[in-house]
Amino acid sequence: MNTYIILLRGINVSGKNKILMADLRNLLAALRFKNVQTYIQSGNIILESEKTKNEICSIINKVIKTKFGFDIPVLVKTITELEKIIKNYPFSLENDKIVAFCFLYNPTAETTIDVKNRIEDQYKIANDVVYLNCKSGFGKTKLTNNFIENKLSVIATTRNLKTTLKLLALAKE
Repeated sequence: MNTYIILLRGINVSGKNKILMADLRNLLAALRFKNVQTYIQSGNIILESEKTKNEICSIINKVIKTKFGFDIPVLVKTITELEKIIKNYPFSLENDKIVAFCFLYNPTAETTIDVKNRIEDQYKIANDVVYLNCKSGFGKTKLTNNFIENKLSVIATTRNLKTTLKLLALAKE
């Protein structure tokens, strides 16, 4: 049995694509996923399964579409993958309020993004993640999830350091 961290794109954001996490947990448990947990209301799931990552993505996408009517991108990471992403963060982790990870649903060969007026904000693209250090704050940064998606032509979902570390800790329990 493998433990997976699932990140859903665009759940419960600004009142759109509303799914109660209790309903989602029950639905996934009914599909025979084991030890299903969710964290906060933004589409973070930890579960155990013998299925592959691709099978999990497909199953969860289909069941959300059928049950709730939303075509939601689903990203699956293993504990090892998430540990590596955190370990490879290239900037200071000192101020956790400015640290985030933009998880890409497909790897990219791009290494730079044309960002005008990005002030002190830093980023690094590494295959399937964009590491973010937003000194201007997430409310002011140009390096938003939508901006990154548009510039790299990929689907992405962003999590801050606190959420990412919590998901890893829950997955390791």
